[in-house]
Amino acid sequence: MSSSKLVDRGAPVQGALVIHPDREGRGASRGAGARLEEACGLALALDLEVRDAMVVTLRKLTPATLFGRGKVEEIAHLVDDRQADVVVVDDALTPVQQRNLEKAWTAKVVDRTGLILEIFARRARTREGRLQVELARLSYERSRLVRTWTHLERQRGGFGVMGGPGETQIETDRRLLAEKIGKLKRELAEVGRTRTLQRSARKRVPYPVVALVGYTNAGKSTLFNRLTQSEVLAEDLLFATLDPTLRSLKLPDGRPAILSDTVGFISDLPHELVEAFRATLEEVREADVVLHVRDIASEETDAQAADVRGVLERLGVDMDERRILEVWNKLDLVPQDERQTLVGDARRAHPPAILVSAATGEGCRELLQAVAGLVDEAPPVEVRTHAGDGAAVAWLYRNGRVLERQTGEDGGVRMEVSLSAQALGQFEQLFPNAQVSASLP
Repeated sequence: MSSSKLVDRGAPVQGALVIHPDREGRGASRGAGARLEEACGLALALDLEVRDAMVVTLRKLTPATLFGRGKVEEIAHLVDDRQADVVVVDDALTPVQQRNLEKAWTAKVVDRTGLILEIFARRARTREGRLQVELARLSYERSRLVRTWTHLERQRGGFGVMGGPGETQIETDRRLLAEKIGKLKRELAEVGRTRTLQRSARKRVPYPVVALVGYTNAGKSTLFNRLTQSEVLAEDLLFATLDPTLRSLKLPDGRPAILSDTVGFISDLPHELVEAFRATLEEVREADVVLHVRDIASEETDAQAADVRGVLERLGVDMDERRILEVWNKLDLVPQDERQTLVGDARRAHPPAILVSAATGEGCRELLQAVAGLVDEAPPVEVRTHAGDGAAVAWLYRNGRVLERQTGEDGGVRMEVSLSAQALGQFEQLFPNAQVSASLP
């Protein structure tokens, strides 16, 4: 590549030609048309003006250019006719293929990985997010070194002698890049330790953690705002939000929980991004309940769900059905005559599915009740407190789920409460005068 910037942010609106190579026999889980539409969405998310889009069937791969000579020439004429500044190839290109296509088309060529990395680079807001994206981009660029990283010399103190005797420019670039990657990894390791400490602190408070995952643009952030009364950015745009967000969540008739909104997934999510965001996505691995948000109105919902499950498995997330709850979102976009069938499908789904509309709020109460049922796994206990012991009663409401409450004539309170083992131990230490016994069936 001639520049470390995949797409020039400072330039006027750039015209783009989007191409989806349809490899015969690859066994894709979705149609080529849907993949092309998604690629166009990614280009729009990068503020590119899509001037044309096409599916190119590949019967045989050409090592030097991916496409055959005739198709390369045909696309070159199209690039010139549409005055495209950027050609988006919705596939992974080798460095050689990318350079050869840029020469043949006299335009910037960006593959799928580079496009997603650039979107992430623009959307990251926190220090951790920027570090993660920068590490992913450097790992991606590592194999594309063509005197690209000479600008890193300015970060070494300016002594004037950058390489040893006989060291070539490409060797210098590789060494500079390796040092930069090493520095970023050390900084991210420190951030990871801080995040681990934060999780440990949260574990000392018996609040369950609920994590939202899902395909990008499935409506996670809208649902997050609906459940927590927050104002996280939520737009009809791929990767509208990137940095993880935590908010308190009030479960019905019970204790509060912590809701975590994570980055949206996408098919063929670059390996570099999965590795770079592993620390952030630890929130998913540590969650008590994972809500898998799906766009049930999309024709590609099953294929998108399979992609999300694939990424979760790469992260080592336990796919135990007890911890995963599917949230079938965008019910408001489903035609009325199809809803009854959808209700039946949700009841038979494994893992269980809850139908909701984050936009209208329909089904959100049922969702919270289902979450409360998943986090309250411990059998209920019977707690008796003396008259006037309001602190104990208030503590149980904050940290447990009160299933039943009775007040005696003497003012004493009998409660049936579902508490985690950790919360029960804390209660017994804080309120030794309260009587705790197993609840009768």
